Amino acid sequence: MDSASDHSEKQPHNAGNAVKENDVDIAAAFALGSDAPLDPAEAQRLKRKIDLHLMPLMCILYLMTFADKITLGQSAVLGIIQDTNLTQTQFNWLNTIFYISYLAFEYPQNLALQKFPVGKWMSINIFVWAVALLTHAACKSFGALFAVRFILGMCEGAITPGFMIVTSMFYTRQEQTRRVGYWFLMNGMGVIFLGLIAFGLIHSKVGILESRVPLSILTNLIQTSNFQPWQWLMIITGLVTLLVSVTFWFFFPDSPVSARFLTTEERAKAVQRIKVNQAGIENKHWKRDQFIEAFRDPKTWLLALFVASSNIFNSVTNQRQLIVQQFGFTVGQTTLLGTVDGAVQILTILSGVSLVRYIGHAYAAVACYVPAFIGSILLNTLPSHNKIGLLFSYWTSIYAVTPYVICIGWMGSITAGHTKKTTVNAIVLIGYAVGNAAGPAMWKKKYQPRNRVPWAILSGFCFFSAVVILALRTLLLLENKRRDRERSDDDKYDDVYVAHVQADGTTIEKKVDRAFLDLTDRQNREFRYIM
Repeated sequence: MDSASDHSEKQPHNAGNAVKENDVDIAAAFALGSDAPLDPAEAQRLKRKIDLHLMPLMCILYLMTFADKITLGQSAVLGIIQDTNLTQTQFNWLNTIFYISYLAFEYPQNLALQKFPVGKWMSINIFVWAVALLTHAACKSFGALFAVRFILGMCEGAITPGFMIVTSMFYTRQEQTRRVGYWFLMNGMGVIFLGLIAFGLIHSKVGILESRVPLSILTNLIQTSNFQPWQWLMIITGLVTLLVSVTFWFFFPDSPVSARFLTTEERAKAVQRIKVNQAGIENKHWKRDQFIEAFRDPKTWLLALFVASSNIFNSVTNQRQLIVQQFGFTVGQTTLLGTVDGAVQILTILSGVSLVRYIGHAYAAVACYVPAFIGSILLNTLPSHNKIGLLFSYWTSIYAVTPYVICIGWMGSITAGHTKKTTVNAIVLIGYAVGNAAGPAMWKKKYQPRNRVPWAILSGFCFFSAVVILALRTLLLLENKRRDRERSDDDKYDDVYVAHVQADGTTIEKKVDRAFLDLTDRQNREFRYIM
């Protein structure tokens, strides 16, 4: 450090560029004296250690939250509709209310993620989530199910944005999309996990399933005097989630600067490793100017529009068991085939995020929409007796899930400034809630069994979403070119100092790298948007 900074109590080093401690990123103190590039071998070792401690926890939690979320869809063929006297409209509303609640609580959840420790806040929400899931088993009416689904939606609002924040804290921009893909593909594992449990519950009650047993007869066969298979499904998944929430509380870090699995030296290196992001780690101080900038930034609204339109397809999640059964498969076959849905989703996400490395985020998303569009068209045009063709067309349409995964991995790489990032996350995930809330309205009883109208609508949204994400790429590309043409004399953030009051009352000033000034992507003209 410059020796002049040691005497800053009497003579500030640069009063014009002095900032308060709560205005800079929490990583600023760890970055001091760490301007030299991190040794590549050491950076790789550190990344492996972070992966080893973070990825298993993130993956198991995301697996359980998704499995819990789709228990309603799985329960549709296990008797919940008959046992609680639901109509098709009420069943659709149970899907919709989840996302209306998600929408209402999304910004408060993101604000809480900025104010409180990220890992601890997610743990609290997932604990409440698990309790709400367990209470599903006691529900006997639409009103009761409506209430617990509302609570699930409220808690869900903390999970995805929390994971997005943590991923951007620990990983470079080039690494983030792949890591998002890793924990998001647990959705597919959740489908497999839930499908196997459901099949086991059916099998344990009726022995070997007869291929021609109608649903109404099967429902009577699997009934017991106390619990139905769908209730056991809620209890099993709820208890596992409860255990995961407790584990998460004790072992998941809130940020690199407080991660217990890293030594003090490794924490400083972890901060230095992500310095290239030009986005810092986090700042607990809410900034009004960043909040306003998030609303004024056109890319915020393109991201929100894309996420809203792309998640219309997500309405398939809770309809998929009914869709496949209406192709002509039995309940047992439908339950087992549901596990293939999960495997297909894993493969599509892995292929999509891998494609990003070669052709970029926007083009990879568009490439995934091509098979999804074709699958949606085939679902409308193949004859009804070709149930195998319809099944494979349905699996092909699952590619439509992947562009959203690519997008949320991209979001953290093109947005900087902690208040701005949490605000953008909230706006975009409100778009996610809007798309998911609107989607179930398509799946009306009158369109069954082929559901031609919903599939036609979904194919249209695939095309529209592809256009939106290409527009976003064009906007970012033009902005990068504009910044490249600017004169490189923007040095007002190159000589900034933060005043720190020590325990003995003396004040010292420390120079802060612009990467840790908690600047937004628009303020920091050295920031470049990755494609």
